[in-house]
Amino acid sequence: MDGVKQQIITLFGKGVRRASLLRGGGGSALPGLIIERFDPSFLKRTLSQLNHGVVLISGTNGKTTTTKMVVELLESQGLRVFTNRTGSNFTRGIVAALIESVDIKGNLPFDIAVLELDEAYAVKFSTQIQPKYSLFLNVLRDQLDRFGEIDATANMLHSVAIRTTGCIVVNRDDPRLVSDAFFKDTSAPIRTYGVSKQLSQLFPPDDNMRSGAQLSSRPNLLQNYDDTCLQSFENNTATFTYTNSTHTLPLLLKGIFNIQNATAAVALTRAVMGTELHEDAMLTALSKVTPAFGRGEDIIVDGQPVELVLVKNPSGFRLSLASFNPAETATMIAINDNYADGRDMSWLWDVEFDSLSKTGVAEVSGIRAYDMALRLQYDEIEVKHVEPNSSLALRHFLDTNRNIPKRIYCTYTAMLELRKQLSKLATVEKVL
Repeated sequence: MDGVKQQIITLFGKGVRRASLLRGGGGSALPGLIIERFDPSFLKRTLSQLNHGVVLISGTNGKTTTTKMVVELLESQGLRVFTNRTGSNFTRGIVAALIESVDIKGNLPFDIAVLELDEAYAVKFSTQIQPKYSLFLNVLRDQLDRFGEIDATANMLHSVAIRTTGCIVVNRDDPRLVSDAFFKDTSAPIRTYGVSKQLSQLFPPDDNMRSGAQLSSRPNLLQNYDDTCLQSFENNTATFTYTNSTHTLPLLLKGIFNIQNATAAVALTRAVMGTELHEDAMLTALSKVTPAFGRGEDIIVDGQPVELVLVKNPSGFRLSLASFNPAETATMIAINDNYADGRDMSWLWDVEFDSLSKTGVAEVSGIRAYDMALRLQYDEIEVKHVEPNSSLALRHFLDTNRNIPKRIYCTYTAMLELRKQLSKLATVEKVL
């Protein structure tokens, strides 16, 4: 494709994206589709400009928050970082974000890209662009209608690992990420991260989620790898160890799952920076990271916080319930089954809701509101109000719980709709 044609397509893509944003859309789908259709080499050509290459982050839970953390930690090292900030983790979302960032000649003014990718799209992406660094967070049951059982998801991530050139960082506490099969045919150096033995019961693998037992790790396989470990945490203060050093620092992040993700972010940043790491700058930046949108995000409405907590599979929901004390807090649950949420909601029956037994649930909403209410009934959890329409449910929830903090557990598309409704009532960070 000649340069003039590339410039015309780039200009058109920029125009479509901005028009979509002005109309209130996310701006990621249509311009990305246009560029993919008329300039298939755009993605590879643009990202090949990056001196430090591409970081790919994938796994079932924690991609968006971990990506945000990695970006901020690398920026603390003086790098200019490109990322798909919206959490649109399909290749077309990345293409759309690139369109906004390049100039008319296609120049990309960044040093490194940190990209969150859906497991299936990570495979597609890595066939076009080999990531220099890959971070694999976990392999858990999620969207069975799309991915099938979790061994299939592990195989997807294995395909990405094979194509990684610089360093592979894996969660050593996930048995599917530290197996002989997962490392077969990989050539990049491997680093690990995880939690101490005393914390392991908080992060059981998917197979043992109900029993709380841990599948045994592979010490013979892992003992020689550079490891970053979450030794302990209390409230929001965490202690990390690596290379025989210990670091304790306060975090603004909330939830035990986010502190585990912080461990992953530190491991990856150390891998990228190597001997050029500015450790104090990294740790200071980590202490200041705030939750990604919808992932423990607080929105102040009428002087009270409304906290949005994304839930999309049994492990994530379980960890979220374990992270937050429901006392003196009104709870709402909003469950949709749109494509982006996954159609199969049977996983709700694998979540234990006992922690809500004393307070009950003030509001249940979403397309699958009555399925959720039925599930809570089986655990003898009081449900005070059910309203499938999220706008009406949110208004009722706010009106009937005016003077106390509020928390909403919600699936992905429910979270987007609730943020949109809350933006009419309060200041909500815009994420383009």
